[in-house]
Amino acid sequence: MKRCAAIVLTAVFLLGTAMQCMASGIDTMMPKGTGGAPGYGPVTAVPGSAQGKQQDAELAEQIARDEAEGVIRKEAHSADKVTLSFIGDLGFGEGYTIMNYYHSTGDQLEKCILPDVLARMDAADIMMVNNEYTYSNRGKPLSGKTYTFRTKPETAANLLKMSADIVSVANNHVYDYGETALIDTLDTLDQYGVPYVGAGRNLDEAKKIVYFRVNGIKIAYVSATQVERSYVYTKEATATSAGVLRTYDPAKFLEVIREADANSDFVVVYVHWGTEGTNYFEADQQSLGRQYIDAGADLVMGDHPHRLQGIEYYKGVPILYSLGNFWFNSSTLDTGIAEVDITKDGIAEFRFVPCLQKGCRTSLVTDAGEKQRVFRFMQNISVGVTIDENGVVRPDF
Repeated sequence: MKRCAAIVLTAVFLLGTAMQCMASGIDTMMPKGTGGAPGYGPVTAVPGSAQGKQQDAELAEQIARDEAEGVIRKEAHSADKVTLSFIGDLGFGEGYTIMNYYHSTGDQLEKCILPDVLARMDAADIMMVNNEYTYSNRGKPLSGKTYTFRTKPETAANLLKMSADIVSVANNHVYDYGETALIDTLDTLDQYGVPYVGAGRNLDEAKKIVYFRVNGIKIAYVSATQVERSYVYTKEATATSAGVLRTYDPAKFLEVIREADANSDFVVVYVHWGTEGTNYFEADQQSLGRQYIDAGADLVMGDHPHRLQGIEYYKGVPILYSLGNFWFNSSTLDTGIAEVDITKDGIAEFRFVPCLQKGCRTSLVTDAGEKQRVFRFMQNISVGVTIDENGVVRPDF
């Protein structure tokens, strides 16, 4: 199973290895056809030629710059596209029905999120999930809050089993056990090598942009939370205290998106927003989504309502308003995986892969009739889009 840990190659090592390969007649193409070095796309020039030497020099310069900036380099499964995948809410909070079921299986994730789903997640080049709980053995549940989610730090190993390359921690449960438990959560994610966006030990870290480079495309990930909208339990990060990045007033988040746009080829916004329990997005979500796109977002993915919500396009950019529960509770709910193929020219294809959360398990929908039912439902709650028999989403215009 793939892992997304950054592959650290210095420029000297890369060029030296390439020269050794050419001298010995070894093909310098990468195993999956990406060529050159992980993250940088195929080799196009003849090795040793003037053009080849120029490409080597440019590649070495790019690698050095990316290393200095902390850009995560990944190999793609295909040389001609990058697949970005997204799921919604995960619920590993101890003491709830779904975790009781997980423990009854001997803590076997594949009996909860079934192998066909895990395989589909693993097929992504970058897999993003919503980490809606805290990893800690410390802290106390926030007074007055109805639902609080905390799990043991070692549970984070499941993120690796899900092939998660990045998580959002911008939500209304990551602070359920206070600042100490939030910091434990960030420490745990660091320990397991899983990048995160949307919360931090201070405001600067909460505003942090995570960059990937795959097939030569530099992709930026940012995240923030709009909820809670009435009484705020989840603290916003400050210059000196840990918390989330909020977007109820989007000014700070819009600055982050603009920075990401200025420093990448493609910007992904993952946002926690909306009203729980409804399949219909609301005017405030629509307004925020459009502001994100005006600031430079190339794709907007939402969660929090615990239900699927529709899709619409604004200025050619898709907004999926809610990915719904993915593996969160014992309810029977439609859910899915959003898959977006991108190239250097932007989005090539957007697909919705239907799944079902039922009986504390999440599985792919394989029945043809059920697939079409989910596609029709998603199209009916969307605006100005068509979803075909394969789940491909297209704007009507």
